[in-house]
Amino acid sequence: MFEQGAVPGRVDADMYGAEAEDFSKDATHLDTWVFEKVKGLFKEARANATLAKALREDKNVFFLHLLGLDTTGHSFRPYSKEYLHNIKVVDQGVKEITELVEDFYGDGKTAFVFTADHGMSDWGSHGDGHPDNTRTPLIVWGSGVAPPVKSTDGVASGHEDGFSSDWNLNHIQRNDVSQADVAALMAYLVGIPFPVNSVGELPLAYLNADATTKAEALLVNAKEILEMYHVKEEQKKSTELHYRPFPAFSGNVENSVEHRIARIRESIDGGRAEEAIQQCTELIKLGLAGLRYLQTYDWLFLRALVTLGYLGWMAFAITTVIDLHVLHGTTETKRSRVSTVVFSSIGVALFSVLLAQRSRWTYYCYAVFPVMFWEEVYARRGALKKGKDVLFEHVKTPGEKVGLVVKFLASIGLLEAIVQSYFYREVFTISYILASVWPLFYGMGFVKQNPLLVATWWLSCVMMSVFTLLNPIKVEDLNLILVGGFLMFVVGALYLVFEKSIIAQSTATKKGLGSPKADALSRTILGSQVGLIALAMLVTKSSVVALQAKEGLPLGSQVVGWVVLVASLILPFLHGLAPNNHYIHRLVVIFLTFSPIFIILTISYEGLFYFAFCMTLVTWVRLEHRIFQHSTKKHASTPQSPSPPTSELNPLTPALASTQTRLDSLRTGDYRSLTLADIRIALFTLFLLQSAFFSTGNIASISSFSLDAVSRLIPVFDPFSQGALLMFKILVPFAVLSANLGILNRRLGVAPSALFMVVMAVGDVMTVSFFWMVRDEGSWLDIGTSISHFCIASGLCVFVAALEGVSEVFVSGVEFGGGDALVGKVGEKVADVLPNGVGQKVNGAVTEAVNGIVNGAAATANGGDGEALDGK
Repeated sequence: MFEQGAVPGRVDADMYGAEAEDFSKDATHLDTWVFEKVKGLFKEARANATLAKALREDKNVFFLHLLGLDTTGHSFRPYSKEYLHNIKVVDQGVKEITELVEDFYGDGKTAFVFTADHGMSDWGSHGDGHPDNTRTPLIVWGSGVAPPVKSTDGVASGHEDGFSSDWNLNHIQRNDVSQADVAALMAYLVGIPFPVNSVGELPLAYLNADATTKAEALLVNAKEILEMYHVKEEQKKSTELHYRPFPAFSGNVENSVEHRIARIRESIDGGRAEEAIQQCTELIKLGLAGLRYLQTYDWLFLRALVTLGYLGWMAFAITTVIDLHVLHGTTETKRSRVSTVVFSSIGVALFSVLLAQRSRWTYYCYAVFPVMFWEEVYARRGALKKGKDVLFEHVKTPGEKVGLVVKFLASIGLLEAIVQSYFYREVFTISYILASVWPLFYGMGFVKQNPLLVATWWLSCVMMSVFTLLNPIKVEDLNLILVGGFLMFVVGALYLVFEKSIIAQSTATKKGLGSPKADALSRTILGSQVGLIALAMLVTKSSVVALQAKEGLPLGSQVVGWVVLVASLILPFLHGLAPNNHYIHRLVVIFLTFSPIFIILTISYEGLFYFAFCMTLVTWVRLEHRIFQHSTKKHASTPQSPSPPTSELNPLTPALASTQTRLDSLRTGDYRSLTLADIRIALFTLFLLQSAFFSTGNIASISSFSLDAVSRLIPVFDPFSQGALLMFKILVPFAVLSANLGILNRRLGVAPSALFMVVMAVGDVMTVSFFWMVRDEGSWLDIGTSISHFCIASGLCVFVAALEGVSEVFVSGVEFGGGDALVGKVGEKVADVLPNGVGQKVNGAVTEAVNGIVNGAAATANGGDGEALDGK
């Protein structure tokens, strides 16, 4: 890290290979290796005059990277006996190296700094802004370092937060610093210039020097920071059309930097060192504030551009959805000469300003997107107007208007709940509990018609509500891993036994699954997938037992684990040899495909989550379809006025002026139009998307997803491979969600991309909210959390686009069986072609007739007398 990029010969480094960092074994050898190398270096210097001369040069810096503690913390957690033993090893090693150095030089002019680059959470991870991860030790001793300040009466200063109350050091003053201050301290102790671009403030409490020396050092520190300010100010002046100087350094001569430095020099020369120190401290704070002022000089302008870009994108997405999936592309873009001139002028003006200011290329992107999106929205304004008329045409009575307002507020409430869930995981629990009673809003008649489905939905929501009440700080629990694997195995085994019955239950006909040979091959492949689950449980148990016993990862377990993982991803493709395209079969295959991953790569309750999440998704798909059927039947059976609302079945109809136009509209595609009810599906998708990520992890960061399980496949340090496995496991729930949403798309008869586009448009409401919550000041927790929230929200919404492609792969060629799709399609299109009142009545009759035909055919196929067919 330090050797690369440095002047050749300036830095000498010695290091071990990445394979030495084995998470499955004792990591203390990583630290003892470093200590032994240092001892060997000084031992060689006693016999090597050239080396001895180099070591005795002035301003040498020795850097000892002690990685053992970090590796042990990851592997065994910070409170384990292994970690405590590693601390003893490091403590003894530091003592020996200190004695060795002092003995070699014998002049007492060496300073020692013991610190760390990060902390660690209780579950052995780091990377987010939690204080446990950002609070690090700083112990300094040796030449130029002040002795400890002891209090003779009570607790010394610095212990007010209570964090160090159990150290038994309350009588010694604690001097906390920012991490950037350590670089300034080291530069002073070595006697070299402060690092370029350093914002560290020299911590005077650590210096063993008189007040004048401290004042002189702090003045140099202030000048270094002010030099950065001057450079940035000159850069900004040279590019701004009208520069607004930093208020604290402008207005009059006394505020100028030069005048302030002159006063400090006067104080030092006059023997008022303490006053000079106070002035330097104030000047450093002003310098840092000035740097922030220049850093955020264009902040408001850029934030406004980015926000307009987001809003423009959302408006463009909504306009596109309405145009393509509500109006079926029947509207035309309309650009006038005036609008072209206006938007072009805005774009030219923005680019001219950015060009004159020599702005970065990213600024041009910030500027071009708002203009591009809003110009397109304006050109498609006709689609918005027609879409509004279509979507809200059925909202006429006061009761309907009140109901619409209530639904709108509920949608806003759900979006706000998702935002709040980033701060309070319990929001997911409350939301799932509320969602469990959602089917009741469709009346007891609907519940009585679908008792098992409603009960399953309630149970799945209750199960999902539990996970966000569990502690995201997970420790390895083999029993929970095996319970989750057992549930996956049971699902696969039950489906294997009752496959024909399950599929027959969800189709209107009871035809066979295929030829006996194809059926046998399909069941063999399914059985192999179920067998891989059992094998994954066995190999995981073997690996966990060996790793917990610190015996290392058995080679056999590692090989079998990889074989199971790869085979589980290859086996599904063999189903192409014996295709069974029923959607239930497809979902079971997908579930079994990823089950071994949620056994091998989990450490606790993640497998239980996978089971509950998949159960929730399948139930949701079936429930949404039943609700669609229920709403369609209810609407069709309602007595219609001469001009009844039809947007629930096909919102396009009221917007078309003639029967011929309606006939033409049917040729634009085979998909139904979106309705306001589909917004609920988009919101549910967005909620499930967040739940897929956060139900097993901490809201603040991806770092909460432990690497422990990855060591069952890759025990040595390999960040890219280990990170890839971890990300793969994190992405699995998204893939399952995309498959279910793709099937729901087809079951409801909407275009494949329709609901995904709505999710993207709605989801960016959250992104904008988090964008304005991003902070770059305050505690590391506040800064890190705000950035994590924005990045995760942005990533998940953008990820929806990729999910659409994954969905198409998963649901390609899927079939549903029965007359569900036929009923909806025939009834809807007949209603569209005929006049409104007649169309609605005929739709109800057609729905009943087609159901009768299908049911009659089923009865005849099973040896019945076909009375249902004859009657209908």
